[in-house]
Amino acid sequence: MDRYLVINSDGHAGLPPERYRDYLDPQYRDEFDRQLEVRLAALAQASELLEMSQQSADWAKDKQHGLAGAWDSDRRTEVLDADGVAAEILYVDGLTERNSPPFGGDLGLLPMGADPELQWAGCRAHNRWLTEFVSLDPVRRIGLALIPPFWDVDQSVKEIESARKQGLSGIMLPHLWQNQDPYHHPRFDPMWAACQDNDMIVHFHCGACPMQDYFGTELFGQQPGAEPPTHLPGGLGIFVTEIHFWLVRPIVFMIWGGVFERFPGLKAVVSEGTSIWAPELLALMDQRYSDHHFTAKLGNSYTAHIPLKPSEYFNRNVRIGSSCMARREAEMAHEIGVQNILWGTDYPHPEGTWPFTKKLMIETFHGMPEGDIGAMLGDNAVDFYGLDVDKLNPIAERIGPERDWFRDEVA
Repeated sequence: MDRYLVINSDGHAGLPPERYRDYLDPQYRDEFDRQLEVRLAALAQASELLEMSQQSADWAKDKQHGLAGAWDSDRRTEVLDADGVAAEILYVDGLTERNSPPFGGDLGLLPMGADPELQWAGCRAHNRWLTEFVSLDPVRRIGLALIPPFWDVDQSVKEIESARKQGLSGIMLPHLWQNQDPYHHPRFDPMWAACQDNDMIVHFHCGACPMQDYFGTELFGQQPGAEPPTHLPGGLGIFVTEIHFWLVRPIVFMIWGGVFERFPGLKAVVSEGTSIWAPELLALMDQRYSDHHFTAKLGNSYTAHIPLKPSEYFNRNVRIGSSCMARREAEMAHEIGVQNILWGTDYPHPEGTWPFTKKLMIETFHGMPEGDIGAMLGDNAVDFYGLDVDKLNPIAERIGPERDWFRDEVA
């Protein structure tokens, strides 16, 4: 084939906030109506906090037709075709377009301050809508169910099994657990077993952080007319520096906790946190795992239950969704592990590649070996998700980026 098969590892889809009402169980609709205005105000405040509200508004002015692809099936297909993307992994949408479910059933899935019953209601509303959205184009859409696991593991298992039967292919879990049990706790084993046995890949998506550490507690829940909060200089810089740490933390817990040893068929993806952290983190974990003078006093109690090195579990069970991948990351691909990288667009967010996906794709991969380009753009995702290339290749032959575009003519 003269074109690459491209799989977007980081797509976002979600309804405008008010439209989630129709997908809620009826008993939660009155509460939805009461909270909607407050929730929209909170989203606006968060956007201001991250200093991106005006930039996002300016960016979106001439893009409303394409942005409707967040929830409109036909628009979504238009965008994918123009981007040269054959299929994509669909996360819930987030802050930028406000297209996310109510009651904390959003991209952060934060447990702090959430009402368990309502958070589950919001997640189920999204899962119902996403099931419909995926069913309109099941070859090109790989949907992820929202699971807030801390409140009831048995309930999580039932939702995982139901989501699989309804045509979804994975789950998204919160990567920030705050005061809840972390993911190496044995009580989550039934959930990991359900994911393994139902071929539901676990996903963690970047975004949630301890925001009060960066911007201060005064800003959150500030009342109208109150004194302006104390400005904490550098908050945004600290946020963007630490954001990948919080994203990858669950994987560290799962590796050291033996989750991938007990459930060798369990798969996990961490998305939109770059991939440049991987070589140093895996080298550090392997060094701590190894038997040498500085670990002698620790004995082997913390390694006896994991016979493989941490990097071996990572390379077997984990992949990195490298959204909006920079040239620097592509040049580090062999350090990171070419097989570990899943390229992504982050559509429909302003920091994503759309509407210049093909141009940015070429800038990232131009002149690199074709096997490496093909692996990162789509082949790795095909292997990890078990996608049907017989159905995807005809799409790629029609809309995929041409291999010639990436070749170094000087060479």
